[in-house]
Amino acid sequence: MDHDLRNELLARAAEDRGVRAVLAADGSLSDGYHPRMADVHDRNAARLIEIIERHGWPGRDLVGEDGARAAWLVLQHAVGHPALQRRGLVLLEEAAARGIVPAVEVAMLADRIAYFEGRPQRYGTQYDWTEGGELVPWPIADESAVDERRRSVGLPPLEENTRRMRRDTPRPPSGWHGRRRKFDEWAKSVGWRT
Repeated sequence: MDHDLRNELLARAAEDRGVRAVLAADGSLSDGYHPRMADVHDRNAARLIEIIERHGWPGRDLVGEDGARAAWLVLQHAVGHPALQRRGLVLLEEAAARGIVPAVEVAMLADRIAYFEGRPQRYGTQYDWTEGGELVPWPIADESAVDERRRSVGLPPLEENTRRMRRDTPRPPSGWHGRRRKFDEWAKSVGWRT
């Protein structure tokens, strides 16, 4: 195991969670992609690209269980880097097939990519606000089988998860139309959409 790389990944994930907590506490996290959060994600993405180039996907065989989870968090939050997330999905799928990453990480990243590309997701892990201020799952392909897919990767039923998400995310962002417009502009500017 590469202990230095593990510690670096843990530190990067901790910084991400710390900045996210500060921005969530002051309410600015839900008001668009905050520049402080984007800076953390961009720095982490650049380093993850270097790590992947050198080692391939940093799974638990290289960086331990917690280090691999930290690497996944860095990848999942690299939202301004579509090429990295798409490449990372392929690497995670291969690693999951070898049993060195959990299938739930593949599912969550696949849904995240579908969300940013504007496509229906498969596992119901991504949520967004409606114009009326309700937090709902992003559209789901073949929704009638979503709980079966969720169960296959270790996720709770969609209804149960939606209740938890609504409880834990009580305040809708303001200015839905402006927020949606800014999101669409951002998604195009970084290459998620054409």
